[in-house]
Amino acid sequence: MTKTPDLAAAIRSIPDYPKPGIIFRDITTLLGDPVAFRQAVDELVEPYKGLGIDKIAGMEARGFILGGAMAHQLSAGFVPIRKKGKLPYRTVSMSYSLEYGTDEMEIHVDAVKPGEEVILCDDLIATGGTAVGAVQLLRQIGAKVVSACFVIDLPDLGGRRKLEALGVDVRTLVEFSGH
Repeated sequence: MTKTPDLAAAIRSIPDYPKPGIIFRDITTLLGDPVAFRQAVDELVEPYKGLGIDKIAGMEARGFILGGAMAHQLSAGFVPIRKKGKLPYRTVSMSYSLEYGTDEMEIHVDAVKPGEEVILCDDLIATGGTAVGAVQLLRQIGAKVVSACFVIDLPDLGGRRKLEALGVDVRTLVEFSGH
């Protein structure tokens, strides 16, 4: 019998990256552990089984990995939310705030039909700038954002509260204090 892993222990912590004082939470170690990866995906999809979710929207790049696995398990479509200039068809874009500046993301104009129920997925919620921008982008093209889910929450940075203030249910698997 395979032992259920401690998901927090499967995540590598890298001090002083990308700058001094920050502890980067690296999920590549979790993704490389087949038991931990499976457990994380199973726990992410569990609350949504049988709800008829139409699409999973994953944010570049780790959200693609998790979101693709979630979409498969839920028999839903997958929608990539990418950095500006990476999608080949007509897009809608949104500027958003990062912990260290601003950036732009985009989505295909026809990625979601109006009223489709969508779950937003990424590896981590920190300040919430990227996730808030993604929710706004999805709503702009007509999606009903049912929930946002993340493997990691950094609650001290307040991102979860920003999403909840937009009326988005937020689910996370692991919390780390600090940055």
